[in-house]
Amino acid sequence: MKNPEKNYQICYTKISAPFRKHPHSVDALKIINKVLTIIPFVMYPLLLIFLWSEKDAIFWKILLYPAVGFVLLSLFRRGINRARPYQTWAIDPLIVKRKRGCSMPSRHVFSSVVIAMAFVKVVPILGIIFFIISFFTGFIRIVGGVHYPSDVLVGIACGVIVGLFI
Repeated sequence: MKNPEKNYQICYTKISAPFRKHPHSVDALKIINKVLTIIPFVMYPLLLIFLWSEKDAIFWKILLYPAVGFVLLSLFRRGINRARPYQTWAIDPLIVKRKRGCSMPSRHVFSSVVIAMAFVKVVPILGIIFFIISFFTGFIRIVGGVHYPSDVLVGIACGVIVGLFI
């Protein structure tokens, strides 16, 4: 059996190589990461304000299910306390973070997906756009070296599960 460490290092080197060839693309990746993280977290409160002002009965579900899911996911993640790829492997991540542990599951991806699920209930086209944003957020978190693919996949699955309760 091959050394799993070397396999991950080789995989990460391959997926990050296109960005490393062009230094400006690394900067663009970092900017896109920030923008894609900010968009759902700005739009979600606006959705809540809209639903509150319309006195829409779904307001409480869209407020409480994601909030409870976020807290439970955070506790689960803290319990697992999986090391981040840049902690475990000899890689040079494109997105530099100081955070240690709590890699599994990705909270950014979970939040983005559950927000997408909330928007699907109210404004379906925006929900679809937020699913696309979630996909790119997960991709960037992997390429950036801050999450493993499994962290992102579990974040997506948890976001969908919580979102189904809305």
